[in-house]
Formats: sequence, structure tokens, C-alpha cells
Amino acid sequence: MTRIHLSLPTHDVDATTAFYTALFGEGPDKVRPDGYRRFAPADHPIVLSLMPGSPRDVGMPEHWGLRFSDVASTKAAWERAKGAGLDVRTEGEVTCCWAVQQKAWATDPDGRSWELYTVTDDAPAANPERSACCA
Repeated sequence: MTRIHLSLPTHDVDATTAFYTALFGEGPDKVRPDGYRRFAPADHPIVLSLMPGSPRDVGMPEHWGLRFSDVASTKAAWERAKGAGLDVRTEGEVTCCWAVQQKAWATDPDGRSWELYTVTDDAPAANPERSACCA
């Protein structure tokens, strides 16, 4: 599988590790004494590295997302994250970015927003005005 790699500094490695463990549904596959943690979750094409440090705002994306293949998988991820103690803000069905989606949000300890979603209609008949969700 080809994977996207993200390397993120964090103020609190333990809290951020707990957040991503809940988000991905599995813990890091590599843990080093200097605080380095690496996640390579089986169900997502990402390799995420965490390391102690100060997050930089320069070039910071608006948000990241995990797109699931179907509504049941998406809702199961929301429930898993909630069950692990994450503050998950559920939007449910929304039309955003010119697609109908089932969507929820969670924010990591350093303030990075993660969208947990699936697209149920990628070409709705009516497209809304560009909104904050598409920024």
C-alpha cells in the first residue's frame, strides 16, 4: 500500500499518542525513549510520526481527514473515538465541498482538527455556496 507520511511535533507526546490511538483504533507501531512515536494503521494509507517539539503555524493545513468507504465504518470510528474519551463533534449528514457527506470532527491536543467522514453523494444536483467547511 502506498501511504502518505506526516511528521508532527507535539507539546505533549503522551496525550497526543492517546488521541491518535483513539482516532486510528490502534496504537503506535514504533515507540522510542526520546518520545518518538510512529503510527501505520492497517485501515488508513498514512504513516504518522510524532515527536516532542513545538507545532509551527507556518503552512499549517486547515484540517486533516480520514475518509471511510461507507457510513457504517464512519459511524463506527466516531463511536470508537468517543468511547476512548475523545471529544467528537458529530455533524451527521451535510453538503460540503460539493458533496453530501456524513461527518464528525475531533481535535488533537495541539489543536489540529481531524474530519472523520464518508461521501454519500459526490455529485448532488444542487451545490451550496462555498462555505467554511470548504475553506
